[in-house]
Amino acid sequence: MLKKAGKDIPTKSGTKTNPKSQKEVPGQMLDKASKEIPTTSGTKSQIMMRLEKMVEESDIMHGAIRSVDMDEGVFGIAHSELIAKEDMQQLFEHEELGIAVIHTYIWYMYDTLMRGTELCNRFNFIAASRINTMFITKNPTSVMNELVDRFMVADDNATPSLYFLPFNSGNGGHWVLVAMDLSRLMVYYLDSLPGNWSKYPSMKKTVDAAILKFRSKKNYRNRKDITWVRVQCPQQNNSIDCGFFVLRFMRDIIALNRIDIPKMVWNNNLGFILILSDISSNLLLNHEYVLFS
Repeated sequence: MLKKAGKDIPTKSGTKTNPKSQKEVPGQMLDKASKEIPTTSGTKSQIMMRLEKMVEESDIMHGAIRSVDMDEGVFGIAHSELIAKEDMQQLFEHEELGIAVIHTYIWYMYDTLMRGTELCNRFNFIAASRINTMFITKNPTSVMNELVDRFMVADDNATPSLYFLPFNSGNGGHWVLVAMDLSRLMVYYLDSLPGNWSKYPSMKKTVDAAILKFRSKKNYRNRKDITWVRVQCPQQNNSIDCGFFVLRFMRDIIALNRIDIPKMVWNNNLGFILILSDISSNLLLNHEYVLFS
């Protein structure tokens, strides 16, 4: 039996934070939310134990799945994501995150932070299932056109905004975040491992081609070359946390309400010390909505 998660799921408090009231503070460290969430080091958090119990009592442990229906506001087109037992286990057992978890957390951010606010005009998401190394290798032109189509959905691309692309190196590989500012011809690269976009030359080539083709279709003049910037990011200390870091990068940038991402948004790893407990707890709340809506 499938249950569909509705697009207007209330938050636990019954109201949503109004991001319009946030001010842009360059380089501000966003650790307040992390301090309010119990850590998972040593012992499981209360929210983890609660959701584990709820999952055990649900039919999802016996092969059932949940369909999360996302409206066009999230990825520019209607999108459905299936959540199953293995997706829950990624959280319970601290495994590398898959596309289904990445997508449902993006939906969670859109629904709880952005929907009905000006942030919808400033931040956009690109589905990771459509743009990845495997697809680029097979048909780069098709992937480029997918990106152009996503860019064309927005009403006014002349206004500065960011397009977030969670990019995976393929076959359950490494997650990085690519954030594109089409009006300023800027592309920000955020990676929780050393190195830059040169590790993925086909991805860079496809992104650049899509931006230039989009601007040509809109009759925008290309006043300069596309500039890529590697943002200094906190670094993971294992081989599985890249997906958690990408989700945190997006959430922090949206909360800052910054289009021009500073090279040093995070001063060091200290502000990221609760990365797993913070994002894991938000993911668990998200999955609780999916399971029981």
